[in-house]
Amino acid sequence: MKKYILPLLIVIFVSSCKQNKEIKISQDSSLISNVDPFIGTGGHGHTYPGATVPFGMLQVSPVNGISSWDWCSGYHYSDSLAIGFSHLSLSGTGIGDLADILVMPVNKKALLSTSVTNRDSLSYTSKYKHNNEIATPGYYQVYLEDHNINVELTTSLRTAYHKYTFNEGDKQSVIFNLGFGINWDKATNTAIALEDEFTISGHRYSTGWAKNQKVFFVAKFSKPVTESVFISDDNEVEFANAEGVKTATQLFFDQKDDNVLLVKVALSSVSIENAKENLDSASFDFEEVKNNAENNWNEALSKITVETPVDSLKTIFYTSLYHTQLAPVTFSDKNGQFRKENDSIVTATNYTAYSTLSLWDTFRAEQPLLTLIAPDKVSDITNTMLEYYKTNKILPVWTLYGNETNTMTGYHSIPVIVEAYLKGVKGFDSEKAYEAMKTTMMQDARGLDFYKEYGYIPYNLLDESVTITLEYAYDDWCLAQMAKALGKEDDYKYFLNRSKAYKPLFDAETGFMRGKAVNGVSWHEPFDPKYSNHREHTDYTEGNAWQHSWFVPHDVTGFIDLHGGDEIFTSRLEKLFTESSEINGSNVSADISGLIGQYAHGNEPSHHISYLFNHANKPWRTQYWVRHILDTQYNTTPNGLSGNEDCGQMSAWYVLSSIGLYAMNPSSTEYEIGSPIFEKATINISKEISFVIEAENVSDKNIYIQSATLNGAEFNQTNISHATILQGGTLHFVMGNTPNKTWGI
Repeated sequence: MKKYILPLLIVIFVSSCKQNKEIKISQDSSLISNVDPFIGTGGHGHTYPGATVPFGMLQVSPVNGISSWDWCSGYHYSDSLAIGFSHLSLSGTGIGDLADILVMPVNKKALLSTSVTNRDSLSYTSKYKHNNEIATPGYYQVYLEDHNINVELTTSLRTAYHKYTFNEGDKQSVIFNLGFGINWDKATNTAIALEDEFTISGHRYSTGWAKNQKVFFVAKFSKPVTESVFISDDNEVEFANAEGVKTATQLFFDQKDDNVLLVKVALSSVSIENAKENLDSASFDFEEVKNNAENNWNEALSKITVETPVDSLKTIFYTSLYHTQLAPVTFSDKNGQFRKENDSIVTATNYTAYSTLSLWDTFRAEQPLLTLIAPDKVSDITNTMLEYYKTNKILPVWTLYGNETNTMTGYHSIPVIVEAYLKGVKGFDSEKAYEAMKTTMMQDARGLDFYKEYGYIPYNLLDESVTITLEYAYDDWCLAQMAKALGKEDDYKYFLNRSKAYKPLFDAETGFMRGKAVNGVSWHEPFDPKYSNHREHTDYTEGNAWQHSWFVPHDVTGFIDLHGGDEIFTSRLEKLFTESSEINGSNVSADISGLIGQYAHGNEPSHHISYLFNHANKPWRTQYWVRHILDTQYNTTPNGLSGNEDCGQMSAWYVLSSIGLYAMNPSSTEYEIGSPIFEKATINISKEISFVIEAENVSDKNIYIQSATLNGAEFNQTNISHATILQGGTLHFVMGNTPNKTWGI
């Protein structure tokens, strides 16, 4: 019998190791299994379902070919027609662009020489069904019915991988269309060439939201090209290259060996040579790249882990955490180079340059979240903004593919930089950052001349005057905090005084912030707090007086005093959520969505408002309304976002609020306490340090904090500092179904 024991033990040991390995794999993959990239692709979410890695340079995703607001990302869940797969996509923006370097696999020769004005003009579109479509972090798959081709996509940081499986015996072909554009995008010059039987390269210059966008690309194939057709401005050309405003090519491959064609594509804003350097040099191992992408996402999603028996809450949370790491996107090449809007080529030294900086949105929650889960990215983003500053001596407003779009109001690169500095994020020059911020706020563009002259912006001198004034006041306060930290006392006093610019716009009689005339006395009449006129002849940006009268996150105490004290303030604040939801006007902003009363969760100006109760001695109302928003404004369907995702902001609100925190004033370096929905949430600060938030007895009814302890000691306040969280520990809440009106007072 003994002679069987050793082999038996070996079998048991190997089996045990295999079992342990399988368990580990199961645990590692559990986080991405909670993510549904289709959430937000319906309604007004404007997200895309395609493949990317955290903060990746490429977002390889299906394109429907529609130019319309809800197709800003190139894709909408209501659609069922594909025109190709692009390599650059926007996540949840309110303006459409990108969708560059369109590739479409087909099983027939297509007619490319006709003039294309819309997708109906294309001869090679294909229907698809959602039951033949899969999206997971780092991977996308769809079956093209008209071409009988199964498409699979994945990416590394700078290389996209395509896997096309054709029917046995079918013609194997791909089309590259560089002339087609969606929404604001329009090609201005394109070129494409067959370099050798396995390689094509070219460029696409375009204008749109990004006025000077230059994309260079290279594509390699797993099979040699056997035949090709090249088109320039609707005419077939004789040679295997084409240049013009609009170019395209159809390439054919030998179908005898097997029915799979693999393609890998890399881009650069600088040159074809840089694109080649960005291209992964390894083989066409699609599965290996897919596994690596999934591992990258598992690691990114493990920065915050939550425990709950409710599967839908896990799906919403981890999809939200996924969305917060889609943008900003890597912009510098492997060698550090990237192009700015003035066509200068600069090199990011000791940092990675980023683009798609939606600062009006992301300074509120996305950037504060990144200070917890990706502080290295915050440092890189700051260095990138300082490089962009050198172009025009003004900090970025909204940067897309290295271009300043000047979209939206304020200069919210300032709170991003100040928050980073005050939270101890390293890796950038604080004096140069301060110089850039001060120079930006002292120039005269975008209404700052009026702001400096009058102490607010008069409505009869500039549209959106109320919103712009309130946002400049906050930017000034942030700059004052940086001045104070750097010992610049005179600047501190100057900008702190300017940060009170909100006061002249407050109408004590109505309780609203209102447009005021140059004379400093007359209000803008007639006045209807529910009136919206989208971005023209209005005092408010993408909203109305109800939604824009609460933005004083830097001086809530002074703001409450203007109202006449806590009771009047909270009564008006409560009415915001209970007022009827009609919006008046003939040109109502589509961004006003996700309405609870007049509170509009679908747009960013509302995002901090529910936390204001904390500062008026009614934290249980913050707990009530935060939980109500969490429960009603997010779900697991494609319509699961109540408004534009806006490069992570909509989801970052959920991530932070669902674990019980929110950075109402990011540059204060403090987080407000709301109403946690998970039994346990762990913020993994590092391998050694974690901060745990526990919610005992939490449920859909037990939404109110009864008591709390921090590391075992009584905790009776409605905020917690970033520094405390970084130290690690446990914040333990006991939850109940009735308010404890003494906690946190």
